[in-house]
Amino acid sequence: MNTSKNNPFHQWIRLEQPRLGTQVVYATDDFFADKSRLIEPADPVFIDGKYDDNGKWMDGWESRRKRTPGHDHCVIKLGVRGVIRGFDVDTSHFTGNYPPAASIEACLSDDEIPGHDAHWIEIQPNVDLAGDSHHFLAIKNDSNFSHVRLHIYPDGGVARLRIYGEVVPQWDDIDKTSNIDLFALASGGRALQCNDEHFGSMHNLNLPGRGINMGDGWETARRRGPGNDWVILALGHAGVVEHIEIDTAFFKGNYPDSACIQGALVDKPDMKRLEKQSRDWDVLLPHSKLTMDAQHNFASELQKIGVVSHLRLSIFPDGGVSRIRAVGKPAR
Repeated sequence: MNTSKNNPFHQWIRLEQPRLGTQVVYATDDFFADKSRLIEPADPVFIDGKYDDNGKWMDGWESRRKRTPGHDHCVIKLGVRGVIRGFDVDTSHFTGNYPPAASIEACLSDDEIPGHDAHWIEIQPNVDLAGDSHHFLAIKNDSNFSHVRLHIYPDGGVARLRIYGEVVPQWDDIDKTSNIDLFALASGGRALQCNDEHFGSMHNLNLPGRGINMGDGWETARRRGPGNDWVILALGHAGVVEHIEIDTAFFKGNYPDSACIQGALVDKPDMKRLEKQSRDWDVLLPHSKLTMDAQHNFASELQKIGVVSHLRLSIFPDGGVSRIRAVGKPAR
């Protein structure tokens, strides 16, 4: 079940996902719990009575008790560079062994593990932490970053570090005469709003590749009243959409019966009014039937509505969609 309503950064993409190529590339110490667990996609768990050769098994990154001056830190290399909008420093299940405080730096570097001489910028000053808690930290820095360095003071365990932000491609280096997926994560596309994501996140819609299972898509609860479900998508670059793919991979008894897509060119969307405004956008893909577990490709069916920056996908009445591709030429 999706728990996005408690997350103030849910509108942003999770940049720490291993499937995007993100790795924890360095830690001063991970004696009790391997550094790689810090970015595991699944929520952390506690397994009573589980031990390994070094002690109690914990689902996160945990260093040993420090007996010398200094503190521990680890370095995360992002798979896709981006602007960081927020963090969740999650100490779930760490009670008598969490760090009392933390700070976070970031840098832009081509190195696998940037050294201390890299241009590290402190984007989150020292902040107190509590045990078994989520710490949502808003970041106000519009720079593009490739690496994050988490400092914990002086030692201890952190279950997960979630890194929320947006991908900012270098469009000057992209051939604007060729068709590309304008909604792709690598293009900077992201889902902005939806009315329901009870079973699966809207942010799965533009992940690389096809879905890996039914949980790897956007899925709404069963609708018991009138109406239909919807999601609003921001393209990474405004353009003319010439081909749409709606993939219902793994959705068999719960795929939408049909769908339509509207589009518009929106300069600075007002998030509070966006959904209401989107109801009147031009129709790009007229109402079209869908089938289970299939890639649906639409080209000749698309209406000529010109350059768009945002799309609204409406599904009827409810159900699950694995991926959306919006292929076209970026506007110059």
